[in-house]
Amino acid sequence: MTAGTPGGRIPSRWEEITAADPSHSTWYVERFRELAAQGQDTVGEARLVDAMVERGARVLDAGCGPGRLGGYLHRAGHQVVGVDVDPVLIAAAEEDHPGPRWLVGDLAELDLPARGVTGAFDVIVCAGNVMTFVAPQTRDAVLAGFVRHLADRGRVVVGFGAGRDYEFAEFFADAERAGLTVDLRLSTWDLRPFTEDSGFLVAVLSRA
Repeated sequence: MTAGTPGGRIPSRWEEITAADPSHSTWYVERFRELAAQGQDTVGEARLVDAMVERGARVLDAGCGPGRLGGYLHRAGHQVVGVDVDPVLIAAAEEDHPGPRWLVGDLAELDLPARGVTGAFDVIVCAGNVMTFVAPQTRDAVLAGFVRHLADRGRVVVGFGAGRDYEFAEFFADAERAGLTVDLRLSTWDLRPFTEDSGFLVAVLSRA
């Protein structure tokens, strides 16, 4: 999805995947629907975020996919906005998790006030390896967008795995350049400490 991208926008890696395999988005939606139907825990990330804020907090689910986290946080009493570049995933979020405001959009061009969503967010959650699915050239823009939309005392929570062409050290450097500081480094969403050998990172960040 390089040619014909609106405005010459750089396509995300996710868009490249779905352009090569148009059935991928539907497969992804059905995968999580099946896991939920089996009683699997699909919202562990959201429980961590819920513990970080008071009831009624403003939450941005960045790269929300089919809405599993934003839907849980909405039911927990928070004001949720979810953004994802994939319209198939947003349609599934609207169907399965009514209540939050779900928007199709590129995180590299995040401008929610221009779309009628005013006010800063108490927490921005970017889970599900989303940072490894954006175009590498746009990572700085994505992180800068988070900072623009973050409340003064708000926090950003990012989680992604190793071996996805985005070294953790590179992410930390990108976050610092965007104006974020790392408050906490974990290796899992259930709060296990981060080590040099960790295969996954959960980083809690705030304004530098």
